[in-house]
Amino acid sequence: MNLIEVILYTGIFVFAATGALKARAHQMDIFGAAVVAFATAYGGGTIRDLLIGVRPVNWVNDYLALALVVSAVLIISLLKTNPARFRRTLFFTDAIGLGMFTAGGIERSLLFGINEGYAVIMGVMSATFGGLIADIICGEVPNLLKKGELYATACAIGGIIYILLKKIGLEYNLGLFICVVIIVGIRILSKRKRLQLPEI
Repeated sequence: MNLIEVILYTGIFVFAATGALKARAHQMDIFGAAVVAFATAYGGGTIRDLLIGVRPVNWVNDYLALALVVSAVLIISLLKTNPARFRRTLFFTDAIGLGMFTAGGIERSLLFGINEGYAVIMGVMSATFGGLIADIICGEVPNLLKKGELYATACAIGGIIYILLKKIGLEYNLGLFICVVIIVGIRILSKRKRLQLPEI
């Protein structure tokens, strides 16, 4: 298993945990949590693969990915904590998942011949559209569309920097790591400093 696969599988687990935490916040049962976790973990990658013409999409016939989602739901169902800690945990797991899925989505898109500009867009979609689908299922305004701290913008910045690092010949694994750290850092900074895009 290469580094990009490790990142994608870790992202699947992290996003599935994020979805399960979101389901708990909405007082769903374990089946509802599984649905939301599945949508969060697979939604963005599925849309990306459909757009770039990958058949079958990334999760079909992948029992490891399915096991990671099921494991995340079971682990979250066994963990009990207070609502405030839920919100903090949800934010950090989501930030880590954004970084991992952006990097993984860019690499997967480049692998299938997508040019660098659109690979960044596909990376952003990979990272954010699963959460968008999960928020819709939960009856919330998606984080992707909310006024507030930087979300998709963080993914785009990290993705562009990752492409630039590739162009200057930075070592592959280090570039991936930097991409993830930048995205997580921007999310945390924008939350604490209340950074946001200007209104239209």
